[in-house]
Amino acid sequence: MPTPFESAQLNLQLFDLRREAVLREARNWFLRDFNPESFTELVALASGERNASFRMVLGYWDMAASLVTTGAIDANAFCAAHGEIFATFSKIYPYLAELRNASGEPDLCKHMEAVVLSTPNADTTLKRRRAAIIAAANARQPKS
Repeated sequence: MPTPFESAQLNLQLFDLRREAVLREARNWFLRDFNPESFTELVALASGERNASFRMVLGYWDMAASLVTTGAIDANAFCAAHGEIFATFSKIYPYLAELRNASGEPDLCKHMEAVVLSTPNADTTLKRRRAAIIAAANARQPKS
């Protein structure tokens, strides 16, 4: 079990990685513009020019969550510092089984899943985050 100081140090390093320009832009796209309403739409949105962004965001958060699942970072400290993982996971969670099946990767995002779903009221939190994201995306739409 890491000490509180060690968890804090790793959390700060993870936060610093998020500031890298390409990852920051990919995260912005994922959180603002990636809003699939079906698995077919997820595939369409994550293909082509945005495939690298899709993979980068999921790869970053799964790697970060792996530090929790392997015991390098305390889970409570991680979740307190990185709430964005819940918003990110809420976007793929409804389609995760199909995504794993289609990609042939049964462990895809398994660390994110383990960390997020281990929190109290995870399903409620995911639904709330997803609803807030959709409401924000709708508010950004031009009024006709």
